[in-house]
Amino acid sequence: MPTLPPERTPRPAHSTHENRQVAESFGSDAARYDRARPGYPQALVDRIVTAAPGREILDVGCGTGIVARQFAAAGCRVLGVDVDARMADLARRRGLDVEVAAIEAWEPAGRAFDAVVSGQTWHWVDPVAGAAKAAQVLRPGGPLALFWNAGRPSPAVADAFAEVYRRVIPDSLAARQGEVPAVDGYTALCARAADGIRQADGFADPEQWRFDWERPYTRDEWLDQLPTQGAFTRLPQPELADVLTGVAAAVDAAGGSFTMHYATLAVVATRTP
Repeated sequence: MPTLPPERTPRPAHSTHENRQVAESFGSDAARYDRARPGYPQALVDRIVTAAPGREILDVGCGTGIVARQFAAAGCRVLGVDVDARMADLARRRGLDVEVAAIEAWEPAGRAFDAVVSGQTWHWVDPVAGAAKAAQVLRPGGPLALFWNAGRPSPAVADAFAEVYRRVIPDSLAARQGEVPAVDGYTALCARAADGIRQADGFADPEQWRFDWERPYTRDEWLDQLPTQGAFTRLPQPELADVLTGVAAAVDAAGGSFTMHYATLAVVATRTP
């Protein structure tokens, strides 16, 4: 299994985990987030459960519980931690146990876990402080598993979406995202997470896992998900409406639906004795 080399590129002046306004914007429509966001490959969940010495899981940045429900369905007992009370409230209504806190400041109160997981979240966490907290609560042999879904449609659909973003919101993150394949951006996040794990100490060398899968989207399904993405959660409503109109036309031109090609990238490190 490949390990991740130490990060050699300089960090940006402001890391994503310092952008709290965006990090805490996803709860503005928690129900939509829970409904529209994709889950994760069952093969990933199974592999983490197999690697863990037991079934006690801590889900960092659990949000509405998308990850936590998958691990609960696999027979695990899951505690979620999330900074957003709105997201946590919806997760509790789904039957999950959630505590509201930033993981860096969260108090484990002597509790220990067999795995610490985090889906689509760790870039909002201080990579060294978060890994240090994971090392504090993990039982020996337990994995810290951090993962992201990197999605890209066909080149024609991706170009059509990018044209909408450049036209409607030219100075936005969305307009810039099309310049770099999504998997490259998430590979950089993986490298930064691995670097934080090494600095925190207490872990074996991080490994990189990858799972490729696909999901078809109708126009309405994609329009439902788009406002839940970080590039759009804080857009003024008139600009968001223009984006959705343009994206709807692009999907219609592609036949009313398209396939998103996902690569789920994971950084996994085992807690040493």
